[in-house]
Amino acid sequence: MDNVDIWQLEVLKTCHPAQPDKTAVVFIVYSSVKRNPKYVNDSGWTKIRQLRIAFPDMLKGVKRNLTMQPPCHLLVAAIDFGTTYSGYAFSTIADYARDPLVISTPNWTAESGGLVSTKTSTCILFKPNGNFHSFGFEAEDNYSNLALDGDEKGWYFFSRFKMKIGGNKQLKRSFEIEDDQGRTMPAIKVFAAAIKYLKDHLMTSLNNKLTDVKLSDISWVLTVPAIWSNASKQFMREAAIVAGIRGDHLKIALEPEAASLFCKHLPMERTGEGKLKTFTSGFKYLVLDAGGGTIDIAVHEVQSDGSLNEIHKACGGDWGGTKVDYAFKLLLTGIIGNKAFHFFQEKNKADMIALFRDFELKKRNIKPNALSSAKVTFRLPKALDDACKHENNVDIAAIVESKLRFREYTSINADKLRISGNRANELFKDSINHVVSHLKKLLKEPNMSEMNSILMVGGYSESPVLQNEIRTNFPNIRVIVPQEAGLAVLKGAVIFGHEPTSIRARVCQFTYGVKTTLPFDSGKHANCKRFTSSTGEMRCRDIFDIHVSYGDRVNIGEPQAVNSYRPVEPDQTTLSFEVYNSIHKNPKYVTDAGCTKIGHLTITMPDTSKGLDRSVMVQMTFGNTELEVDATDKYTGEKVTAAFDFL
Repeated sequence: MDNVDIWQLEVLKTCHPAQPDKTAVVFIVYSSVKRNPKYVNDSGWTKIRQLRIAFPDMLKGVKRNLTMQPPCHLLVAAIDFGTTYSGYAFSTIADYARDPLVISTPNWTAESGGLVSTKTSTCILFKPNGNFHSFGFEAEDNYSNLALDGDEKGWYFFSRFKMKIGGNKQLKRSFEIEDDQGRTMPAIKVFAAAIKYLKDHLMTSLNNKLTDVKLSDISWVLTVPAIWSNASKQFMREAAIVAGIRGDHLKIALEPEAASLFCKHLPMERTGEGKLKTFTSGFKYLVLDAGGGTIDIAVHEVQSDGSLNEIHKACGGDWGGTKVDYAFKLLLTGIIGNKAFHFFQEKNKADMIALFRDFELKKRNIKPNALSSAKVTFRLPKALDDACKHENNVDIAAIVESKLRFREYTSINADKLRISGNRANELFKDSINHVVSHLKKLLKEPNMSEMNSILMVGGYSESPVLQNEIRTNFPNIRVIVPQEAGLAVLKGAVIFGHEPTSIRARVCQFTYGVKTTLPFDSGKHANCKRFTSSTGEMRCRDIFDIHVSYGDRVNIGEPQAVNSYRPVEPDQTTLSFEVYNSIHKNPKYVTDAGCTKIGHLTITMPDTSKGLDRSVMVQMTFGNTELEVDATDKYTGEKVTAAFDFL
């Protein structure tokens, strides 16, 4: 056997497509125990993976060449940035080749409460001067200790801040978020510091186990909800770059897709002999990724080569586990009043953190369909009772005893709040109603008729109450909750980093295009859209130039359209387009109902010597997790700079 330096690129191969319109070449990768095998069907050969190479630029036909080389990274590391909890995982190329499920995750420990978890709390603490101090359980504990000593003023403490950007339709780089004390800080600084902490923690862990691992040896994956906007995805990418991760070493993974890839490797289907096997070709299933902030839904079909096709556009909403937390807060404020709870929240930061950390653990074990006699117990901090006395002149126990609507389901025993099992179940009602209603509507669609399995993943999916409601409302569908459901996204993101082409095709959530102009045609265009250019030509403004339509299935890595654009002024050095999406399949104008401006596309055309006799061919790729664009000078064949900006 040859001795090979792990860092050395051993072979370079050049390939080209066989047909001019081919947009991808697929190879099957084999290994052999023999030194010089001749045929792949010889003894000793093993098929280990499929390699798919995209050729998005079709302009040069069969003259396109691509040089292949072995991967330059040693391992893949994924960061799952969650609403409630965050963490990282990794595996080496060698581990992945042996077993894709051999993935390492650290353990995190909270000082208060003795909580040990494979993820840490999504909380971050900055010093009064704005410098980073700590992250995760450590940040919670440090802020609690500062509050106990009365020294928290001036410090910046952020918790559960992920959704501040996820649902922000006006997200900009300058966007700021509020901390626990109502002060603001640039969101990009907060997110970058959190990602940097997880990155640095991983590097320290790796260097304690491996020899001389460099940042450049790692291919990174960052997870985001599939329903997030292009602006939110770009924001997370830029935050990761600020955190020190190279852009060309970073992939964005969609959370339900990552979970689906993880589960694809798990034995779940029963064979005739009573054994379990992994998902087989043709198997269709719905992924219900229930996290702290969002419910993310994807629908996949296993292909003959083991890859996955998306068969319905990603969907969902902000109906995650934090809605249950909010319902618990409403229960408390309903008893002691808004003023008393606000007083407690502002004056007792440490107790507030402890109260909801305790609730986070307890809500995972609330039983479904519990009787009123089955009690669920929560510890209440003394400071909450003190706040009640401060505002109401009576303690919590007295309020509960004095009102029938509280006595029916609530009792107080010293520092314990005991609520009936059926009332505890009602804390999940708002979240579950949204989820069930959305699934019922989704499963009525024609292309969902063969769907017979729901795969529940994400931390919130571990709730027995949520599981029971899904099974009860969909009795004819098999509901699968894999082991490590809470780690499915994180570990699946590692698998995605090794095999980014495992998701073969996606379904467009919107129609995408750019705002442009056309020569005015009175038979086609509205008169109000007519204008005269500087050259005297009558043109039509606000044209929605469609590149891909809502509901289209698009292959990853392949451009969905090649559109040609010309300058409208002879001395124009850049083409700048406003990028739009639409909920309709064939919008005519960008001003039509359902159209939304989402960003800009800028293309450079520095050579003005040909005046208006210039043209660029623009290829947009919509099948990947992020929108991509390439532009080529039509006459010279040279690439020109083109970039989207959604922020």
